[in-house]
Amino acid sequence: MSPVGSDVASRIAQRSLAKRRADYAGEVRRLLDAALELMRAGGTASRPRVADIVAAAGLSNEAFYRHFPSKDALVAAILEDGSERLRDYVAHQMGKEPTPEGKVRSWVAGVLSQAAGDVAATTRAVLWNAGGVTGPAPSGPPSVTGLLAVLLREPFAALGSPDPAFDAALAAHATVGTLADHLWGRSVPAPSDVDRITACCLRIVKA
Repeated sequence: MSPVGSDVASRIAQRSLAKRRADYAGEVRRLLDAALELMRAGGTASRPRVADIVAAAGLSNEAFYRHFPSKDALVAAILEDGSERLRDYVAHQMGKEPTPEGKVRSWVAGVLSQAAGDVAATTRAVLWNAGGVTGPAPSGPPSVTGLLAVLLREPFAALGSPDPAFDAALAAHATVGTLADHLWGRSVPAPSDVDRITACCLRIVKA
């Protein structure tokens, strides 16, 4: 029998790697979900330990450290995951609006919605747990502010902004800062707040 061809060996190796990737992705998802649930339950009163997280996920310390060098790295991953989910939600809401002004208002409403109900408690708990996490390196993933700012570039350009990227970043920093004030102040933005911030964003474009 002739030796196994390199193409066959490569396919077998790829199948093995694909299974391992799927298994590892499942482990990471379980760790993220378990940590988030523990943070939600503890609020701003207690921080879960690695031992608590692996027990809740039904995994081992070895599995945890296979994917995360530290608990801070896990918290950073939860922040990144939450930021991308928020970006996707806001983008979906903006897609329902036919006008650039409507898209901007939908963007503001979507961002400020994070300060209401159960989502506010969860966001506050995650940010509190991240209090000891150092900021991302310049080559790391973009912040939630950066992700959200990108969504404003297209409507700002349609509204005549001479520098949509700059104006979008300015509006995003102001709006996310307002969101943080509501989160830590445990207050819920009113519809009038959405109106005022939307008007402010539109003034930035026309300045």
